[in-house]
Amino acid sequence: MLGRVAESLYWMFRNIERIENLSRFLEVSSAMDLDSGMVVEPWTPLIDACGDRELFQAVKGSFSAEEIVDFLVQSRNNPSSIRSCLNLARENARQIREVLSNEMWEHLNTMYWRLKNERPMTGLPSQEWLLRVRQDCQLFYGIADVCFSRGLGWQFCQLGRLVERADKTARILDVKYFLLLPHGETVGGVVDQLQWIALLKTAGGYQMFRQSRQLSITPKGVAQFLLLDSNFPRSVRFCLDGIHQSLIKIDPLQGVSERPLGRHVGMMQARWTYTDIAEIIKYGLHESIDRLQQDLNHLHNQLEQVYFQAPQSVPSPRSSTQRTS
Repeated sequence: MLGRVAESLYWMFRNIERIENLSRFLEVSSAMDLDSGMVVEPWTPLIDACGDRELFQAVKGSFSAEEIVDFLVQSRNNPSSIRSCLNLARENARQIREVLSNEMWEHLNTMYWRLKNERPMTGLPSQEWLLRVRQDCQLFYGIADVCFSRGLGWQFCQLGRLVERADKTARILDVKYFLLLPHGETVGGVVDQLQWIALLKTAGGYQMFRQSRQLSITPKGVAQFLLLDSNFPRSVRFCLDGIHQSLIKIDPLQGVSERPLGRHVGMMQARWTYTDIAEIIKYGLHESIDRLQQDLNHLHNQLEQVYFQAPQSVPSPRSSTQRTS
């Protein structure tokens, strides 16, 4: 497989995953804004969860809800906005049109033109609009699941999707643990509980957490579920297991310890498999997640060096920028 094809597939699925995550973040924040009665400000943390505070401050004048939503949904100055990610995903697909199934291309093209033909958003997005965006992403995954051959291309799709998913799951947990510690309220109070429920809903894991734990929602329990659960598909451990499996299917020799890429992925997988939440909290949850972010960025850089084209002086339509998360 050509490196440019592998890179386009990787970024196409990574951008679709980013769109789905953003729609989840916005959908839950909108509901939380209504439920909390402004006891909690649910919009600003989204900028930190996306790792875009510096860029946001450079292009926006205030941290109002409208400015944050505009930045995350339709700003052309934000390469990770929903509109920008969809543009990039479609351009990736267009360049490798012959590799995709007709159904995948047609659905992605429909998503693109629907958003392009809509009037620019002037206020907060409706719950219906956000739900449609999220379901469009999920439908794209479903179409790919039944129409796309399980060859090398599929494995690069999975790598892009799972790297992005692990990154966003860890980021949103870090924001709650490190940046949203309740002020003026005892941990475990009403507002704190509301935030943890919102966090689980953001990750699409509220019902699954209830089914698997059948206990009250606690910070430790939520962190264990989102980081270490081996069955929940949005947990960090599940994503790392999938990344390792895809890498081995792409090149079985990546399982050999002498290969730097395979060794790095194997060490990440082992670190998040053979540990427990008590050890992570003792070491420091923020520090553990910060290390994970660094490991994921290093993983992306190694994938780029081993499989993709050499970096270009002008950003390609695959990634738009050198920022990986």
